[in-house]
Amino acid sequence: MPQLSVVVPVFNERDNIPPLLAEIAAALRGRIDFEIVYVDDDSSDDSVAVLAAEKAARYPELRIVRHLSRSGQSTAVWNGVRAAKSPWIATLDGDGQNDPADIPKLLAARDAAGPDLKLFAGWRTTRRDSFNKRISSKIANAVRSRMLKDATPDTGCGLKLFEREVFLRLPYFDHMHRYLPALVKRAGFQSQSVPVGHRPRTAGTSKYGMLDRLWVGLADLRGVAWLMRRGKVTRVEEI
Repeated sequence: MPQLSVVVPVFNERDNIPPLLAEIAAALRGRIDFEIVYVDDDSSDDSVAVLAAEKAARYPELRIVRHLSRSGQSTAVWNGVRAAKSPWIATLDGDGQNDPADIPKLLAARDAAGPDLKLFAGWRTTRRDSFNKRISSKIANAVRSRMLKDATPDTGCGLKLFEREVFLRLPYFDHMHRYLPALVKRAGFQSQSVPVGHRPRTAGTSKYGMLDRLWVGLADLRGVAWLMRRGKVTRVEEI
């Protein structure tokens, strides 16, 4: 059984697949037993063919899961975690803006942490996005932090490390990946933010618009806030 599963959701990212796979392998080979689970969200380009070619040629660690219909990033992450074989999951965005070299930093934070810490969230201290994207993200993080009190400066970073069992116990809904610190807190555990790098996109195009994030985010915030108010989790032990 691998010690770490790296889950990468993708939609039309064919040009970003080979370089990101190479970076994941460079960061983890010889350091930890791992697998890579790519989840293709019914891409209209040849992302799946590129993944299959890379697996055959260079990456025996690679597993490929394909959605038969477009389902969104959260569902891709969720299905990747369900397919994963390791008790610990690292996630990366498929656009290459997260640096796989930061995964060992999250693993080191986990190894130094107490048993109640189940989520280690990347914190992009220097964003390499457009001005509009940076401003919208800053506003969204401020509103989310005020409403949910999740003590997390950057929930939108795709680079995260968490325990598989805890993740699969969380309530599943579309866009849940943006609220993992609050959901983990609701489940009775803690999260830690870890500063990581961030890079500009060098290939492909962003799949999100500012207004899309705004309106969906407001509806999601109300729902997660309701979950935080109404949820009650009592941790137990058998004696």
